[in-house]
Amino acid sequence: MSKARPVILVTGSDLAAAAVNLLSGFELVYAGKTPQQEDLITLVKAHDPVAIIVRYGAITAPIIAAARSLKVISKHGSGTDTIDKAAAAARGISVVAAAGANAAAVAEHAATLMLACAKSVVPLNERMHGGHWDKATHKSVELAGKTIGLVGLGAIGARFARICQAMEMKVLGFDPFAARLPDGVEAVTLAALWQRSDVISLHCPLTPDNRQMVNRASLAQCRKGVILVNTARGGLIDELALLEAVRSGQVFAAGLDSFAKEPMSAGHPFHGVPGIVLSPHIGGVTGDAYINMGLGAARNLLSVLTGAVAR
Repeated sequence: MSKARPVILVTGSDLAAAAVNLLSGFELVYAGKTPQQEDLITLVKAHDPVAIIVRYGAITAPIIAAARSLKVISKHGSGTDTIDKAAAAARGISVVAAAGANAAAVAEHAATLMLACAKSVVPLNERMHGGHWDKATHKSVELAGKTIGLVGLGAIGARFARICQAMEMKVLGFDPFAARLPDGVEAVTLAALWQRSDVISLHCPLTPDNRQMVNRASLAQCRKGVILVNTARGGLIDELALLEAVRSGQVFAAGLDSFAKEPMSAGHPFHGVPGIVLSPHIGGVTGDAYINMGLGAARNLLSVLTGAVAR
């Protein structure tokens, strides 16, 4: 009788074929599109995985406690805020991320949201479909010569900085964890970034220290008519404070791809508000990024399991 293959639990319904091939020595168990804590506890108890690839949902302390043989939690992407890293560390379980695997996709989406806000793409599209022709009355925002402040200059933020520089924007950057900022990016304090930016884009992980960093106080420091883009984590923004700022005109427009609670429920305060452009946390969801993130997650966990990376 052949020995059963070790199990990898995937908190999603699929994985890129290239990643599946890389993990051919393991049995892959899929948790489905919207796995909840109790579902994942049941699965780890039943299959005793040596690794978890995190696509959707949170990996909480109870899930980690139930996984007896777990050695590594590998994020299918870059953000690990949905993983209880303290609980993992207490068990000696590695937490790894496929940093940079979706950088091109997310940076492009940030640019898309910025342009949609500056050029009023959504309301003009709606007006055109309604038979209107607003050429004589509409003026959009020209971004060349404007200042953009980037909070976070990792792989995504650095790539977006280059896009903005190609558009002849002046780029300010705040990243206390970066050894040096990309060429052409002026390092500033967070307070200076709020005060000097015509556009602000968030590209940092969510931590206890920066939760709701965009709030009434920080928005009040911004230039009137600022554009805000968030393709990072929804918890970085006090959503009610942002709503007030958009309605008052302090914020000209906001392009948002992530939210405090996901998926966004019906009747959310942002729904139907002019000046708020929404997308369902799909900045990193492209065909190429799907493959890159799957391969990154697979390679990272294999490195840990083979001892190539210290736990």
